[in-house]
Amino acid sequence: MTRRKTSTRVDGEITRQRILDAAGKLFAINGFAETTSKSIAMEADVDLASINYHFGSRNGLYQNVLAAAHSSIINIERLNQITQNEQSAQEKLRAFIELLCNATRSGHEWQAQTLAREILAPTSNLAVLFQKELEPKLMIIRELLSEVTGIPSDAPQLAPCMLNVIAPCMVLLVAGQSVPGAMQETANLPQEQLIEHMYHFALSGLLAMGEHYRLTHLQQA
Repeated sequence: MTRRKTSTRVDGEITRQRILDAAGKLFAINGFAETTSKSIAMEADVDLASINYHFGSRNGLYQNVLAAAHSSIINIERLNQITQNEQSAQEKLRAFIELLCNATRSGHEWQAQTLAREILAPTSNLAVLFQKELEPKLMIIRELLSEVTGIPSDAPQLAPCMLNVIAPCMVLLVAGQSVPGAMQETANLPQEQLIEHMYHFALSGLLAMGEHYRLTHLQQA
């Protein structure tokens, strides 16, 4: 009996993942509005009832696809490992930059494209993604950048710092190889060279903004 239950659970997990992968690829190509449950079922080679069984609805499936896509690029467990170790703030920053740069070359094509579509043409599901996936990760990243800069984690001045650090790698992830010129040249740099550049560029900017924040607050005191 136990063996049969285990086998059923494993089969269910395999089916669920197959639906998730099939849906992700179709959402990436066609977008949420143009991707039907029927087309997903055909791509995954399952019946329509399986989608509702595992995800509740097409909306529920899409939310899971967005969450899986974001998690494959920035994993919260890995973020916690980076920020909770005994390294210096600058060493943690380098590890975080390495995580972002590695994501640009990890074969996350449909994941990146699906997220890009949702950000450029947001649906009501973006709020769910932010609440469940982005917000907890951004809180961890804010604490890391606060440690590097000395700017309080709840200070508004830290928000553009976070954007400046994350955005270049996210742009490379979404469009690096497909856009000729500087974008493609950067995407084709040796990995270690790319990491070193992104790290030193980010660190210099963060330290400068930290100093600017301190000087501004000394003048106001």
